[in-house]
Amino acid sequence: MIEDKNQQRTPLSELGEFGLIEHLTNNFEIKQQSTIKAIGDDAAVIDPKNKRIVVTTDFLVEGVHFDLSYVPLKHLGYKAVVVNLSDVYAMNAEATQITVSIAVSNRFPLEALEELYAGIETAAKIYNVDVVGGDTTSSTSGLLISVTAIGEVNSGDEVYRSGAKPNDLLVVTGDLGGAYMGLQILEREKEVFKVNPNNQPDLDAYTYIMERQLKPEARKDIIKLLKDLEVKPTAMIDISDGLSSEILHICKASRVGCDLYEDKIPLDPQVISTCEEFDIDSTTVALSGGEDYELLMTISQEDFPKIKANPNLTVIGFITEENAGAHLVTRAETKIPLKAQGWKNFDS
Repeated sequence: MIEDKNQQRTPLSELGEFGLIEHLTNNFEIKQQSTIKAIGDDAAVIDPKNKRIVVTTDFLVEGVHFDLSYVPLKHLGYKAVVVNLSDVYAMNAEATQITVSIAVSNRFPLEALEELYAGIETAAKIYNVDVVGGDTTSSTSGLLISVTAIGEVNSGDEVYRSGAKPNDLLVVTGDLGGAYMGLQILEREKEVFKVNPNNQPDLDAYTYIMERQLKPEARKDIIKLLKDLEVKPTAMIDISDGLSSEILHICKASRVGCDLYEDKIPLDPQVISTCEEFDIDSTTVALSGGEDYELLMTISQEDFPKIKANPNLTVIGFITEENAGAHLVTRAETKIPLKAQGWKNFDS
């Protein structure tokens, strides 16, 4: 981790566990009406008032999910929250509360954790969620962050992975591949830095894809947009492990097949140019890259007129019968079976 040697370093032992939690969370505001009791008791109390509760948890481990040589702690705190909220929005729900737990080694001073929690606080403010609990403990192997997100949805408005039907349209938000290519830039610059620590990278040409990696956003806006358009997707999932993996999750849960059209996959020009620079196929990056946190959904063809002119939504294919299988239709109009080659935790 790159550190300023002149920075103040307060050892965590000066505060103790309860003092640390109080110190890191004493500025967090409560905004949700459903939050009855937040931090400061044995458990939080939430009153959803006749709504259904959705709950999701994500674990981020140093050296597996993030590298502190190029990920600022404030960005990490922000991202840890956002990746969880994305799962709530993928259920067509509104995120309302989070809990945050960390395990931290003694190489981190208080000031480092203040940075981490500043990112968490920023995300909570922007996405209007309350931090209602969590835990801190010691770690012998770096930093671990676990965030649990809680959301609310009206009964009947939930969207699962299992509702896609043949002839439904396959629709994606935003554009894909940016987060993966941002990671490639960061990894390349890390290697350059190792060889020449005085070298200052010029990253102006990569601002969009760097932001996609270091400061992703969850698509809260899409949940409101769908409501305003009076469109309820038949199935939905967030894109954390690459487009092909997520399509196959929907196909498996819904017992359907699909045709995905290569020429319809939305790519930012910066992704295309960076792929050319690295000599990587941009379609492969979109299919397998992951960490874009866009939403992939299926919608009934009857709803197509409601979405067809919307710049946030791109139709990239359609759902077929299960026995037809899941395929990529290439620009040359050949069909290739879709494979889940996204990021896997347990690969050796």
